[in-house]
Amino acid sequence: MIRAGVVLILMTAIVVGALALSDDPGRATVVWLGWRADSTAAAAILIALTFGLLAAVVWRTILWVLDTPRRAERARTEARRRQSNDVLARGFLAVAAGDGSEALRLSKKAAELAADAPGLVRVLAAQAAEAAGDVAQAQAAYTAMLSFPEMRLAGHKGLMQLALAQGARETALRHAQEAYGEARTARWAWRAILESRLEAADWDGALALVKGALDRKIVPPIVAERARAALLAASAAQLEHAPEPRARAQALDQATEAARLQPGFAPGVVMAARLLAEDGKVGRAASTLENAWRAAPHPALWLAYRDLRTDETPRERAQRLGQLAAVNPTHRESLLLYVEQALVAGDATAAQEAARALEGQPVTARIAGLMARAAYAAGAVDEARMWLAKGMSAPPEPDWSDLDPEGRPFAYHAQDWARLAIAFAETGELLHPRLERRERSLRELPELPIAYADAGPMLTEPVLYPVDEGYQEPEAPPAAVPPRRPGPRARE
Repeated sequence: MIRAGVVLILMTAIVVGALALSDDPGRATVVWLGWRADSTAAAAILIALTFGLLAAVVWRTILWVLDTPRRAERARTEARRRQSNDVLARGFLAVAAGDGSEALRLSKKAAELAADAPGLVRVLAAQAAEAAGDVAQAQAAYTAMLSFPEMRLAGHKGLMQLALAQGARETALRHAQEAYGEARTARWAWRAILESRLEAADWDGALALVKGALDRKIVPPIVAERARAALLAASAAQLEHAPEPRARAQALDQATEAARLQPGFAPGVVMAARLLAEDGKVGRAASTLENAWRAAPHPALWLAYRDLRTDETPRERAQRLGQLAAVNPTHRESLLLYVEQALVAGDATAAQEAARALEGQPVTARIAGLMARAAYAAGAVDEARMWLAKGMSAPPEPDWSDLDPEGRPFAYHAQDWARLAIAFAETGELLHPRLERRERSLRELPELPIAYADAGPMLTEPVLYPVDEGYQEPEAPPAAVPPRRPGPRARE
């Protein structure tokens, strides 16, 4: 309205100005009820505009007065909306703070105020009941959400969490499956079903679930690829020891597929290389291990690479290990492998030179043992003693813990494979179940014959030796009796 009035005034001013500047300003005559008014055209236009504006103001004033009740209702509604939003916000904050009683009070108040947001009111009521410990009320609130299509996922998730808290795993799984069947599927439902299948060691079912999640865009492609690699390796580990040849062939196919999908997943690569070597495909096994070493070196990889051939001399074996290290020469594992290569070849000088590249690395039990072996091979017995002493108190390496005392890599249970698959799929990193359980691994410190010599130099720090099972502490030698000093001779 204001814009229209401004435009009308501007147009009138232009017309009046044009008429005033012209030679003939024009005349206007108005005859009404016996009255006659004469004026110029510009004056007539100004008078008409003034009356028009006055009429518009009067009309708008009348409309404003008539609209007063509706404006008052809108103001009350807006105030109520602001109050309900404030109550909802305070209620959710109370839930987050764990104040169940306050959350319940605010949820009841929100139910009276927030008529335009019934979904938020139901969510607040359910979460407030949970925070207050009222399981029955929370279950009723979540169950009520199932009647509304836009709230079914939230209802199923709340009921699943309540069932898990009560130990009803079957009920929780049922709610997750129903949520997974909805058109709009949340990732939590997929994760819950996946964990249940992994817990039952149903690797094929888990693989099908991962494929479905990828098709429905629940998980990104990289997560699905890592999950498939880990699940294929877990299935191959289960089939590897089956007596049927068909099962072993399936294990080989699954392990090689896992290594192809994720060369950095060491458990699958080592298993694929081992099965390929048993099948007579040593060259392909070596290529698989080399690709994995290029992606993510792991000590189990070079041990598997070392054991691919048993009919070679130490120098030939050392040459092969050097070829593997050269695939990723700057990695820490390659630096360690260069020392191992020199020790296998019997070149003590090369071993010490390779060990110098590890001087800046944090001392672990594995590094201390390797340095001790290199020092002993070079004849530096005292240095080897020093490294053994450091290794006794040094922390173990997580990757090295994946090897059991017999040197078997990744000898995991089904529960370990399940956790490994979940963690690797989501983060791309390996778990170390043996390290978590503090189980014994392949020995990191060597057993070197470096007992003290009587005339050997004293060490500046105490030396501890590994204690084998059945070892008994030797008896302490008797304390030496100091020589008796001769007394003064008696006078005769």
